[in-house]
Amino acid sequence: MKALIIGSTGATGTELTKQLIEQEEFTEVHVFVRNDPTINHPKLNVHKVDFNEISFWSDQLKGDVLFLAMGTTLKTAGSKEAQYKVDVTYQYETAKAAANNNVPKLILVSSIGANQNSIFFYPKIKGKLEEMVKKLNFKSIYILRPPVLDRGEVMMRPTERKTIAFIKRFNKFGLLESQKPMTTFFLASKMIELVNKETIDKTIILEAKDIFSLE
Repeated sequence: MKALIIGSTGATGTELTKQLIEQEEFTEVHVFVRNDPTINHPKLNVHKVDFNEISFWSDQLKGDVLFLAMGTTLKTAGSKEAQYKVDVTYQYETAKAAANNNVPKLILVSSIGANQNSIFFYPKIKGKLEEMVKKLNFKSIYILRPPVLDRGEVMMRPTERKTIAFIKRFNKFGLLESQKPMTTFFLASKMIELVNKETIDKTIILEAKDIFSLE
């Protein structure tokens, strides 16, 4: 099988890439990046691209599954417009090109609380992307809404450390159990499991509790 990854240099994408190249069923793993990844492997095909010019490389988006795991923060992006471009525009345009190339399956990492009608910017744009990709011509679409992600000490942001500590404290008493932190290792492994799952409905949305319970 041939996997395509957008967002492969982020915490989830890096973990996903590592796990995919270890899977025998995946003979090719193609990552589309602005900067070279830290991973090296014979299966790994690195495409350095300009996400503002997707039409120049859209013909390379051919395979068995597209993983979308790209995202940024408002602080890193510098403005809402820049964050929207990364979280919505780049991912949607890539997905549209892949669908036009007859890639059959899309697996998208969204966010807890994603809702295009939200009054808050981040869940609103995540919800908007969900609604946009649902209309694309994939045979099956999985949308994952994970809780706060445990990215490991190296990649974790200060706000995430505080949030995870807060949730873990409450979980000692059985509170917030459904929203307990999820490691990027676990999330990536479940994304890979979904590749071979058959769906009745075209689009399946998995909330945190659904991801934790995947078998």
